[in-house]
Amino acid sequence: MISQAKTLVVKVGTSLVTHAGRGLDVEAIARWAAQIARLRQMGRRTILVSSGAIAEGMQRLGWTRRPQSMHELQAAAAVGQMGLVQCYESCFREHGLHTAQVLLTHADMADRQRYLNARTTLRTLLELGVIPVINENDTVVTDEIKFGDNDTLGALVTNLVEADALILLTDQAGLYESDPRLNSSAKLIEEAQASDPRLETVAGGTGSALAKGGMLTKVQAAKRAARSGAHTVIASGREPEVLVRLAQGERLGTLLSAQTVPLAARKQWLADHLTVTCCRSASSKCPGSSSAGRWSAASTRRAARWRAASSTTRRPRRGRSCAARQPRSSRSSATSTSPS
Repeated sequence: MISQAKTLVVKVGTSLVTHAGRGLDVEAIARWAAQIARLRQMGRRTILVSSGAIAEGMQRLGWTRRPQSMHELQAAAAVGQMGLVQCYESCFREHGLHTAQVLLTHADMADRQRYLNARTTLRTLLELGVIPVINENDTVVTDEIKFGDNDTLGALVTNLVEADALILLTDQAGLYESDPRLNSSAKLIEEAQASDPRLETVAGGTGSALAKGGMLTKVQAAKRAARSGAHTVIASGREPEVLVRLAQGERLGTLLSAQTVPLAARKQWLADHLTVTCCRSASSKCPGSSSAGRWSAASTRRAARWRAASSTTRRPRRGRSCAARQPRSSRSSATSTSPS
């Protein structure tokens, strides 16, 4: 499946591009650049989703532990992003390739117009032979640092450009039936359907203090990417030439295949970004449960956007006056000029 993929989204985690969080591992990043250059020679188009900005910022600022306060995390992201992009640009230049920095937020992806603009830009970059290096814009969006992860971002980008495959590289060999750090006899799951609900049960938590995501976020990302028909591989980034070997058809890590019929592009966007969520509390539950539900203001706004985006052109209601059918600006103008 992966050997037939023409467009790939590759996500590398913090542990694969840094010295255990103590600054960027330039040699590791150079190896990723070399592999992606090989993929380019094989006729594959690649988008890279890379972590590491906050870890690099921590090193530059002399911090040994990931800070907890939001403003310090944002400061670390701002400082570290400069070094991360500079390092990628230098490494890819050795292979005659250009890179482009793309910082995205979930708010960018949830807005239909910005979503389409991002899709057009990324497709143009790929056509020009440029390697997009994508990261979340942690500096300006607090929710992304607190709740976001690049596994989810990788899946959203996969659906955005309708890529054929999503490759999630981590410091584990793949998805196991149980936590291999606690159970030495845990068996690797070599292949499964991305929609299998049992996968979320066996997925563990965050792998390290430096990374934000874990196996659970990778399983959820695979399920999300499957909506556009993309297959997902969870594999170890420590494997030599892992990207080239996957592209050549070698079975590595865990393959989570997409068995469902791909959703249309607009339905993918709706499913990814405008799903209505409930505001839960100890005394209120989601609508449809045994207790009455309470919607948050943000959920109400998302629901309104969803209805507006998915609605088609409607005929005006019978009995409405011509003035009522006019645009608001025209009605207000007509009202202001009418005689008293």
